[in-house]
Amino acid sequence: MIKLTVVVDNSVPISAKKPFLGEHGLSLLLEMDSRKLLLDAGQSAIVVHNLSLLGVHPLQLDAIAISHGHYDHTGGLPHILRHRRKPIPIYAHTQIFSERYSVSGEGREHIGIPFTKEESISLGAEWQLNNNPVEIAPNLWFSGSMPRTTAFEKGDTKLVVCDKTGCDCQDEIPDDTALYYASDKGLVVISGCSHSGLVNTLNRGFEITGQTRLAGWIGGTHLGPVSPNQQEISLATLAQYSPDFVAANHCTGFEMMAELRACFGKKFIPAFVGTVIEF
Repeated sequence: MIKLTVVVDNSVPISAKKPFLGEHGLSLLLEMDSRKLLLDAGQSAIVVHNLSLLGVHPLQLDAIAISHGHYDHTGGLPHILRHRRKPIPIYAHTQIFSERYSVSGEGREHIGIPFTKEESISLGAEWQLNNNPVEIAPNLWFSGSMPRTTAFEKGDTKLVVCDKTGCDCQDEIPDDTALYYASDKGLVVISGCSHSGLVNTLNRGFEITGQTRLAGWIGGTHLGPVSPNQQEISLATLAQYSPDFVAANHCTGFEMMAELRACFGKKFIPAFVGTVIEF
């Protein structure tokens, strides 16, 4: 059994009973038995503020997993490390420190990790960089690399990476990862952004865990910024699995969250800050 609490998200519900703060970012707290694990760290010190309101000090964390190397999932990490003053294992992909940007009519903006690997190590980060699946807790898997097997999941064309010639090429985000939990009721996907594509992410989870049923999905889907074709096929595929719940947030976007609500009804959970899900 895992108790998952949304620590950082873009939105804080009006009904929140504590003065949580929101920002464009994501952080999820997983509690199982006596262990506490954090997936992602938001983009600022808000992660420490919200953890405090939840009664959790960074020293109580046993491990951290980082889904991919974007600022809104990593920027809060130095704040966590400074409050710990004690080393902690951090699971991530080997290419997480790639230099990456977002392009728009206003130019190019750096959106990669806002600190160096060396700076984080000096604060206590013990990087466990893997491209292969790792069981980081009983029945809880870090995905490693995501095979891109679908033809329709083209990703976000506004995200670019610099190649050796200096050219801006679409960033395939090879360091995109997720967590998978093999529950008694089936696979639970715990996602940062699913830049690999929602269906690719699902397929990887079934492959790693050996599960055949989807119990639930939690986290970002990145359906908001992708093409209508990718949105439509992804939603249809997700619906075919008839999950018990879909708890989407962050990069999903309000329009796609409305589509998910229409598709899944009460099984859809808007996973804003403070939301608690047990599975």
